[in-house]
Amino acid sequence: MISYFLKKIFTADKWNIGFVNQTKESLMVNKRLNKEIQWMKEDTVEYAADPFVKEVGGKLYVFYEELNFWNGKGELKVLENFDFQTKRTITGLEHQNVHASYPYVFKEKNVFYCIPETSASLEVELYQLDPLNIREFKKVRTLLRGEQFVDTSMIFYKERYWLFTSISQRSKELYIYHAESLESEFTPHVLNPIAVDDNASRNAGELFVVNDQLYRPSQNPSNRYGGSIVISKVEAISESEYKQEFEFEIFPELPYDRGLHNISFTGDMIVFDGKRRLSSPIMPIKKLVKKLRSRR
Repeated sequence: MISYFLKKIFTADKWNIGFVNQTKESLMVNKRLNKEIQWMKEDTVEYAADPFVKEVGGKLYVFYEELNFWNGKGELKVLENFDFQTKRTITGLEHQNVHASYPYVFKEKNVFYCIPETSASLEVELYQLDPLNIREFKKVRTLLRGEQFVDTSMIFYKERYWLFTSISQRSKELYIYHAESLESEFTPHVLNPIAVDDNASRNAGELFVVNDQLYRPSQNPSNRYGGSIVISKVEAISESEYKQEFEFEIFPELPYDRGLHNISFTGDMIVFDGKRRLSSPIMPIKKLVKKLRSRR
């Protein structure tokens, strides 16, 4: 009992970013990550999570959420070559004073876009990346309004853009919206909220296609928040229909065996995050500050 109490006071989650040299095709065949996982040398902040990797102008960039307990809210960062020493803060976000996370970066017609999570703004916003200044985002438009949307993912598939999202406090529900173009209005799916299993509702990274088949990663919170990733096959998707089926689950491994909740792809590389427990003598102070801040 005492041991449990001490662990609860003096430990907290620590998220880091890892990667493997593996294609998404290999992932679907083997149904697991390669053994040769490489983890970045940890940053001093508590969270480096929600990584999205993209090659821009011949350089490899990772966009991610950084959370420092002393700041109390997430910020979007970008780094090069898996080195936290190169990290820079993303600029150009319209809502600067709200928690930001899940920088969903995707490429369409040789243009890179990002849909960050800024749920407190009650909007889902689309930004364009400047390839000459990768940290600078420029707002294109607002896609959705009126709810605290979280972990929004989007893909162009079967001649339409499909936007998958959840709503804070209703994260066990899946919502889908669709449009003919990035300039069009996004229409709610007629089946919203979509009926899916609780362990396959909230997005966990990049939607991807292998052999013309769409797959969707989702978070499995059954054991703990961000516990593992479920990969589902989207068996049917249209303006009036949606069906997905479980394919396999990716579990966290040592030394980050406490969680795994985001995955992305580029070329022959897969990037993800991992969680472990971190002990610190000043952890009780940090937790007290966090509790007081949440009350305010």
